[in-house]
Order: sequence, then C-alpha cells, then structure tokens
Amino acid sequence: MYYLYNSPLYRADLQRLINDKSVFEDLAGKRILITGATGLIGSFLVDVLSVWNSLTIDKARKIQIYAGGRSCSKLEQRFSGAPEHQSICFVPFDLNNEFEINFEVDYVIHAASNAYPAAFSKDPVGTIISNIAGTYRLLNYAYINHVERFMFLSTGEVYGQGDIACRGFSELDSGYLNPMETRSCYPSAKRTAETLCASYQKQYGVNTVVARPCHIYGPNVTPMDNRATVQFVKNAVSGQNIVLKSKGEQIRSYCYIADCVSAVLTILSRGQSGQAYNIANRNSVVSIAEFAQYVAQEVGVAVVFQLPAEQEKAEQTPITRAVLSAEKLEKLGWSGRYDITTGIHHTVEIMRRN
Repeated sequence: MYYLYNSPLYRADLQRLINDKSVFEDLAGKRILITGATGLIGSFLVDVLSVWNSLTIDKARKIQIYAGGRSCSKLEQRFSGAPEHQSICFVPFDLNNEFEINFEVDYVIHAASNAYPAAFSKDPVGTIISNIAGTYRLLNYAYINHVERFMFLSTGEVYGQGDIACRGFSELDSGYLNPMETRSCYPSAKRTAETLCASYQKQYGVNTVVARPCHIYGPNVTPMDNRATVQFVKNAVSGQNIVLKSKGEQIRSYCYIADCVSAVLTILSRGQSGQAYNIANRNSVVSIAEFAQYVAQEVGVAVVFQLPAEQEKAEQTPITRAVLSAEKLEKLGWSGRYDITTGIHHTVEIMRRN
C-alpha cells in the first residue's frame, strides 16, 4: 500500500480531514486503539491520525496510535510508509481467541470484522465470533481499564429488508433478517454486538457509541475484498470491462472513505453516549448498475452483464434497498464532501498508481 502515500490525491484527502481542527482538538494527546487496522476503514483512520502527528510540533498533543490486527507483518507492510509511522504501535491479536492488552488507552475504535461476501460464505462462524466474542473481550478491556469511550463500527445491514418505499432508514428502524440464512451471519452478529455495547453501558457504565456505515468504497481496499464495487474499480483501472452479475437494480447509500472516516471521528468526539449513528452521504444514493456506469465512464470501459455462478448467488444480499438517513449525524455538524462522481474519481485516480 506504499503507493497510497505517493499519491497527491490521497494525501490531499487526508489533509482535508486534518483541516477540521475542531474534531482533532478533542483527540489531541489521546491514546487510541484501532482494531481491524489494515481494513478499509481502519487503515484510513490510522493514516489520517499519523498525518495529524506529522504536522503537530507539540509532543504532548500527538496522538498515540495503537493499530491492532491479526498479523504484525501485515501491519508493518501496510503502514511502513505512513507519515511519522514511528508513532504507530502495532498490536497483533486475533479477536477470535483470548488476547491480552497490557497497556491503557483513552479510546477504542472496534473496526475489526469480516466485511466482504466471500468471508460470509466461507467463514460464517468466524464472522459471528469476531463480532460477538471479539466485541465482548474488548468491552471487558474497556470496563476494566476505564476507557473514556468505546466505539463499535457496525453496519447499515443491521436494518435488513425494510419498506422499499422508505426514503432512508433512521436509527430507530428495523427490517427483516432470516436467521436461518448463513448470509445473515454478518448483520445478525452486528445487531447482537450493538446490544452488547448498550448492555455494557447500562450494567457497567462503559461509555459506548455505535456507528453504522453504509456501503463504503475507496482506494485503500484490501486485496481479499470481493465486494461488487471493489471488483468494478479493479477491472476498470486495469482496462477491463466491468462485469455486472445482476441487473444491478438494488439501491444503495454509498460513501467515500474520507467522508466515512470524517464521520467516525465526529461520532467519536461529539456523539451522544449510548447512541447509534448512520454514516451515509445524501448525495451518493444510486443503484449498483449506476455505480458501475459511473466507474466505467471515469475510465472509458463498458459495463457488461453476466449470469452469476451459484457461489456468487449465495454471496449476494437479498436486500433490495439499503438507503440510510444521515440526519442524526448531520446534527453533530458533519456533512459529506464527496458526492458519488467525486468519490469515484478519487478512487480510480489513486488506484491507477498501483
């Protein structure tokens, strides 16, 4: 991922977040543990915090970054070129197993989870365990060590299949999920982990907050991510036509990674304790087919339709409309800066450097 730091556009995305000084003033000098640090959201979080440190002269205001992941070598590989990477402490642990964290932090951002369809199909048990048991272990750590705030990154998939006429799910909505479908391993586990956060707050006084990201995309995707949007971009930047395995009529809220991380940090610093917040950009609601067309137009390739294989059918979500309302988040002072065309342009241009 070293190419990311060589991209002026990627550096500009990071710098734009730093310019929101009000959020970073609240985080200055704090110790932050980020799990899933090599993932899409976690890695951008680490990158932007490391940029803050590189621009901060006063050592007392630098943020101590603890980047957690299963493999120390992958952590080192991902962040070896990060600005002031010496301020990043790598913490190898697997949330599926017992682990010991022998240091204290002020904030925990729990972003670790299987978050792509192939994992839901091949490892539904691991998907469930990492969300429920992993969240339980981290909440215990937060309780014992008096962590100031515990943030759980959930998903917009917790809403399930709701009223397709609904303009956008609010945080109080709840739709149908089939518990006997293994594809439900991800949203069902996220629902349970959210309730676990609320329960730790009520029973033990742990300050918790939940973020529910919609469909997040960006140039810092992981190699194993097989989501449709990722495949669209990878095909396009390599000069190949985009292959759509359905009619692509499903409507989604999309959000560029820089907007997503800006929202995460806003919720972390300003969100109300015990509350959940949707992360979505009101200017990025399109169908899957429209997303593919935007990517194709950016590069100059075509979109072709192809029947999905049985395995690909099994990995597809049955949810036809997944549009989230960000009104509650916007009341915290947040607003999306990257509409769908700008976000796709940044993603494609940065990935072309790879």
